[in-house]
Amino acid sequence: MRRILPLALLLAAPAAAQTPVAELPGAGRAVDVGTFSARRDRLVQRVGDAVIAVPAAAPRDLEEEVLQDSDFRQDDYFFYLTGIETPDAWLLLVAQDGRLDAATLFLPPRNAFWERVTGVRLGPGDVAARLTGIDHTVEMHPDSLRQAIAEAMERTGAPLYTVAYSGTDANETVQEWLASSQAVRNIVPTMDSLRVVKDELEIEALRRAITITTEGAKAGMRAAHPGMWEYQLEAVIEFTFRDLGADRLGYPSIVGSGPNSTVLHYVANRRRMEAGDLVVIDVGAEYAQYTADVSRTFPVSGRFTERQKAIYDLVLGAQSAAIEAVKPGVTMRELNQVARAYMDQHSGDLCGESSCSRYFVHGLGHWIGMRVHDVGDYSMPLEPGMIFTIEPGIYIPEEQLGVRIEDDILVTPDGSENLSSGAPRTTEDIERLMQSAAEPQATGSN
Repeated sequence: MRRILPLALLLAAPAAAQTPVAELPGAGRAVDVGTFSARRDRLVQRVGDAVIAVPAAAPRDLEEEVLQDSDFRQDDYFFYLTGIETPDAWLLLVAQDGRLDAATLFLPPRNAFWERVTGVRLGPGDVAARLTGIDHTVEMHPDSLRQAIAEAMERTGAPLYTVAYSGTDANETVQEWLASSQAVRNIVPTMDSLRVVKDELEIEALRRAITITTEGAKAGMRAAHPGMWEYQLEAVIEFTFRDLGADRLGYPSIVGSGPNSTVLHYVANRRRMEAGDLVVIDVGAEYAQYTADVSRTFPVSGRFTERQKAIYDLVLGAQSAAIEAVKPGVTMRELNQVARAYMDQHSGDLCGESSCSRYFVHGLGHWIGMRVHDVGDYSMPLEPGMIFTIEPGIYIPEEQLGVRIEDDILVTPDGSENLSSGAPRTTEDIERLMQSAAEPQATGSN
């Protein structure tokens, strides 16, 4: 049986007294302690003998940085192993012979003044141990962390592994270790090999994120009309996300109409949509640190022209062929070949004497998870539990005509499941939804 316990988030509440976080009103989502414990066990099985130090993210500085979302999002690797959203923490794991010998969670000391400013935080103690399933929780100080690492390495003779980012994402302490003479190994490749196949909890989070996203896409279809600004359509979609419980956006929303439908990553969203335009929306809600990625193309006026429908159906056919080819053992590169072969075989004279695939100017898809472009090698054979996008497109700038259809696909033992099928994909279903929204609603009389 799963052990489900409440997760402490950064929630605004007076902190003059050290109120147990689990008892705070509005405490965060549940943590499946058993799942996170199993992830830690799988990690140490992969590395054998190791001392593993994984840092949490640090909050950004509201005084120094211009923030347009929030000041904090947890580090993916720390969240994957703990499920908690506390900043400036560390997880220390000691592995011997592929078994977890010790686990310590270092948490910043609670500060009554700052908790009145930023909200109550999870501190070391019994509550943290119960919430995380990590019995040993201690107060975080750089010296105590270094001492614990040194003692573990001396006791086990094992090397130190950590999350070695580069550039602006690098943790300062990790950078110091990497710059020293101390041998430090990067745990990221091993962690990535675990993350590419999603466990049940991750699939549940992605299902929720994708369902929210498809509802946002449908709300956008219902609301679209000539004269509407792209940013207004964006607002309808993103309101739906938050209304249904999304934590944030997985990435900036793309709402490109007319000529902007042919720009792959157009995010200005400032054009006024006109009758006859197609609009491409490429949007994703994030829920519980996992993000969806769904694209739909639809006519602003509610009906496709014959030309638009022909190009759309070609893209849809290529996508459907690739989805039908998904099964364990196939690679993403092979699926890309399937989609392009379909376009080559079914283009006819839609794009002149050559195939419309020359207007398919990007890859077929990418892994999704905690990042919209998540970890994974595109040459690896598919396995059950992998989740990725399939998103063929045709972009013809000279006609101001762009079509992209993107769905989120779960690999199953027998094939695949389209997790984003809740958003209409065919021209008939799209027109039906848009026309039903445009019809005046009957009202009763008194």
